[in-house]
Amino acid sequence: MNIVIFGPPGAGKGTQSKFIVDKYKLYQLSTGDLLRKEIKDKTEIGKEISSIINSGELVSDEIVKNLIEKFVSNDNYKNKIIFDGFPRTINQAEDLDRLLKKHNQKIDIVLKLSVSMETVKKRISERQAQEKRTDDSEEIAIKRYKTYEKSSEPVLDYYKRSNLLKVINGEAKIPEINIEISGIIEAMKG
Repeated sequence: MNIVIFGPPGAGKGTQSKFIVDKYKLYQLSTGDLLRKEIKDKTEIGKEISSIINSGELVSDEIVKNLIEKFVSNDNYKNKIIFDGFPRTINQAEDLDRLLKKHNQKIDIVLKLSVSMETVKKRISERQAQEKRTDDSEEIAIKRYKTYEKSSEPVLDYYKRSNLLKVINGEAKIPEINIEISGIIEAMKG
């Protein structure tokens, strides 16, 4: 089972991804983690990624696609992936579909954690107090929330048209969200 998880920063994607990974023995594919690993391992592509990021540019879809293909084509992860933070554009969603099809896989469910801007602001300020994350100021949170809402809409519509999208109340308590997600996954498994 391959799952895509959506939600603005502070929606609880990381928390819920970890829960799904642990409960269903899946592997979390975070594009950020893939990029950081290449840089850390000082691979050729890692050096290229590092220079792109250091120049303030975004890493191209092509580079991200190649890293994802390396992951998707590994039989250890076949039909056991939760995509976190990817795809972010229609182009990436279509690329992902083609890539999965090439490796005899598909997206089974797309989960969207739905939360209000007020909840995000509250969670971000709590998270900042606990974890001292520099990317967690209220101002940045509001900007990232608006960017997420605007950029994710076409991708969510894309998955809605394929009847894959399940919207989850991200305002609920963590255990309640776990139960709702489990119910959806169990129903999919039949």
